[in-house]
Amino acid sequence: MKSRRTLLVRTGHGSAAASAVPGLPPAPSDPPDLPPAAAPAGPPVVPPMPVDPPAVPAPSRPDAAAPAPVIEPLFTSAPGLNWAVPEGSAAPAPVIAAPPPAPEHRAVDELPPTARDLELIRTSLAVVEPVADRATAHFYALLFLGHPEVRALFPAAMDVQRDRLFRALLAAARGAGDPQALRAYLDALGCAHRRYGTLTGHYGPVGECLVAALARYAGSRWTAETELAWRRVYRLVSSIMAEAAERDARTSPPWWQGEVVAHERRTPDVAVLTVRPDQAYPYRAGQYTSLETPWWPRVWRHFSFASAPRPDGLLTFHVKAVQAGWVSNALVHRAAPGDVLRLGPAAGGMTLDPADGADLLLVGGGTGIAPLRALVEEAVEHGAADRSVQVFYGARRAEELYALDGLRELARRHAGLSVRPVLSGPGSGTAEAAAAGLRPGQLPEAVARFGPWAGRTAYLAGPPAMVRRTSGVLLRSGVPEARIRHDLAAR
Repeated sequence: MKSRRTLLVRTGHGSAAASAVPGLPPAPSDPPDLPPAAAPAGPPVVPPMPVDPPAVPAPSRPDAAAPAPVIEPLFTSAPGLNWAVPEGSAAPAPVIAAPPPAPEHRAVDELPPTARDLELIRTSLAVVEPVADRATAHFYALLFLGHPEVRALFPAAMDVQRDRLFRALLAAARGAGDPQALRAYLDALGCAHRRYGTLTGHYGPVGECLVAALARYAGSRWTAETELAWRRVYRLVSSIMAEAAERDARTSPPWWQGEVVAHERRTPDVAVLTVRPDQAYPYRAGQYTSLETPWWPRVWRHFSFASAPRPDGLLTFHVKAVQAGWVSNALVHRAAPGDVLRLGPAAGGMTLDPADGADLLLVGGGTGIAPLRALVEEAVEHGAADRSVQVFYGARRAEELYALDGLRELARRHAGLSVRPVLSGPGSGTAEAAAAGLRPGQLPEAVARFGPWAGRTAYLAGPPAMVRRTSGVLLRSGVPEARIRHDLAAR
């Protein structure tokens, strides 16, 4: 197969959010320490929203005998293409067509995966899993050697990328047997990956490098039948993502620019940021987005919206600087009013169901209170006035309950809202803590003490261990799994 100079999208994380391979779920961890850097010469200026679409040359079909043209990296010109096409206007920028499969694979590749295909994929993944690090490193080596122009689109640290690739393969293998769920999952990913400049033609080279890497490390379990199975599943995954991206491009930009207009330090390592996007930004309370800072290009991390949509269009985020976190440390310790961030589209299904009038139980630990605060606003200020909303808000120390005053102010205005703060670290159980209404213990145990919660819909956010333990407490108390909502799997 001839080498093709083409551009591959770099995929960011997270939560949330991914990798060079389309369909990759985001990872929640940040890369290592934020090194010092010189302060910028002056605050960037948010450019005005464009009135007309950018001029895009019509696609041309080169002569078959001519060499393949060099595709310029879209990332470098993305600001000029960040335009949402209004209804009734010209079509969006053309999408490069994917190259057709090789003649020997054309007919069989176009068939949908069979039950036998899925069995072969799971078997080969089980063989590759013990050497996943080496297999994914080999994949990126093939990709960067064959297409060196794409290396600059990836973050400097590739360790997170390698981990994400194998987890993406596992997710695709498990989901391929449920077409409806797989399509919903990949639709969202295809739209989210537009912020990297993904084009339909980029999926072909990735698939070839992926098949080659898997073939090398699957050993004797790799056969012609296994390769065909992988080609069929990859074609299904890539086509779903590409179609979703093309639909989304008709109405939405691939990313937004947002100017930091306020930066408040609530604790030494927690900041509340208020951001003004350059154009209307649609989202729901309970969702999250991915953010990229000017100090770490091509490194994206997930952060939840901390308020319901506001009339002024401003967005609020709660950010905790975590150890070895590039993006979180930059946002807490370096960002200031005037700085410009980039935002991906809103994602996540931890939203209120308008048809569900059940009372609510919200359990949040640390900055996990951010999406729950947004849900509280939507429920008590824009929902049914007689709806009961119970909020459990936990932290190790009293000073880490930085959002407590705001929640209590909402509770004073809405009789159906009650807030129970919980302390698990030093100072819990003291007379001073009791006088301030702070209950001692871990959040899951506190939730269990005030149960049962049957009949309520629960929303959980915070450290993964806390979310899993609280989910177990609720299941044992009679809350159906369908009524326990969180975004751990999505991030």
